[in-house]
Amino acid sequence: MRLLIVEDEKRLALSLAKGLTAEGYAVDVVHDGLEGLHRASETDYDLLILDIMLPGMNGYRVCSTLRAAGNDVPILMLTAKDGEYDEAEGLDTGADDYLTKPFSYVVLVARIKALLRRRGSARSASPVIELGEFRVDTAARRVHRGEEEITLTAKEFAVLEQLSLRAGEVVSKSEILEHVWDFAYEGDPNIVEVYVSTLRRKLGARLIKTVRGAGYRLEGGPGPGAGEPR
Repeated sequence: MRLLIVEDEKRLALSLAKGLTAEGYAVDVVHDGLEGLHRASETDYDLLILDIMLPGMNGYRVCSTLRAAGNDVPILMLTAKDGEYDEAEGLDTGADDYLTKPFSYVVLVARIKALLRRRGSARSASPVIELGEFRVDTAARRVHRGEEEITLTAKEFAVLEQLSLRAGEVVSKSEILEHVWDFAYEGDPNIVEVYVSTLRRKLGARLIKTVRGAGYRLEGGPGPGAGEPR
C-alpha cells in the first residue's frame, strides 16, 4: 500500500514515514498543502495522512478539493487543534477520520489499518484473497498454504498484495513500482523482477505469469512444485 503524508512539521513527518515504512508501506512525504494536492491528484494513493495547518493550502481545502474532483482516497486528518467544531469541520470536508496531536503512534497505525480495511471491504467481501491453496490476508499481511504460514518480507508481501488484488489481470511493472516504492526511489526498475523471482521461489513458479511487454498476472492457483526450493 502506498501512503502520502502531508505534514509541515518535518521531524514528525519523517518519523511517521520511517515507522510506516517499517510496517511495510511505501510512504511519500511532502510539507506543503499545494504540493500535497498535486501529489494526491497525480498519484493513485491508498491513503492520505493530512495535517490541517499547512503552508500554501490548508488541509481542509486540500481535502475538499480532492473530494470535489471525485478522488475517494481515504483521508486521515491530523491537527494540533482540539474540539468538536474542528473535528466536524474536518469530517464535513470529506475526511474519513481525525486524530488530534499529540497522538500515540500505535493509535495512528490502528486508524490507518482500519481505514484500509474499510476501503478493502468496499471493494471485496473479505480482506482474505483465496488463490488455489494459498490465502493472502491483506489485513493481517500474512500468507498461508493450508495451515502453513509462508514467511514474506514487507516488500515481498506488498508486491504479492498488488498482484492479488488484481488476480487474473495484467499488472504492469510501473504500477507495482508506484504502489510499493515511494516517489524518491531512483534505483533500477528491474527491482520488481527481483521480487517476483523471490515470490516464485517461495510460492511456486507458475503462480505468477510474465506477460511479455505488459507485466505480470497472478493465476488463480499455484502450479506443481509450489514452495519447493530452487
